[in-house]
Amino acid sequence: MTTKRSLIRRATAVAAAATAALVLAACGGDGDDNGSAHNGHNTASPSASAPAQQGDHNAADVAFAQGMIPHHRQAIEMADLAATRAESADVKKLAGEIKKAQDPEIKTLSGWLTSWGEQVPAEGQGHGGHDMSGMMSAEEMKQLESSSGKAFDTAFLTMMVKHHEGAVAMAKTEQSDGTYQPAKDMAGAIITSQSAEIARMNTLLGKS
Repeated sequence: MTTKRSLIRRATAVAAAATAALVLAACGGDGDDNGSAHNGHNTASPSASAPAQQGDHNAADVAFAQGMIPHHRQAIEMADLAATRAESADVKKLAGEIKKAQDPEIKTLSGWLTSWGEQVPAEGQGHGGHDMSGMMSAEEMKQLESSSGKAFDTAFLTMMVKHHEGAVAMAKTEQSDGTYQPAKDMAGAIITSQSAEIARMNTLLGKS
């Protein structure tokens, strides 16, 4: 009797292990069976235990890309306003740098989503969707559009600090929860550059 029971127990354990392996494979996204779609990066992974690391992505990576695109687009929209409305040369310079940094990132993020077969957020999406980290509401954007000179500088800097803090928070989430290495690398770059810009903007706010 005991042998029969231990056989059943062993069979159950084997089945459970097989199920776990299947679940793990499923979580790996589409990196395992179609490495060709990922430019063959898989072979270059330094870690032998996770050869598909570069190609693997998870829900956190998708959320990061889909969230950061409208977030960056709004920052660029704000930066474009600064070109004609700001009084401070420092604010204009900063706005130019923000646009230059975030434009290519939007293209990269969109490319990842397309390669993963995920939806790229439509232009203009995310207006009023300010529940996302640091996003400005439509009213706040109108307020910014209707101001100029020193008042614009103060409003722009105050809003952009909040906006950047939101992006940094999103990037930190990606670093802890994401699996796609290029996305985690971008998240690290966003944290570094935007934290530095937050410090600069707070200094400028102190002067204004």
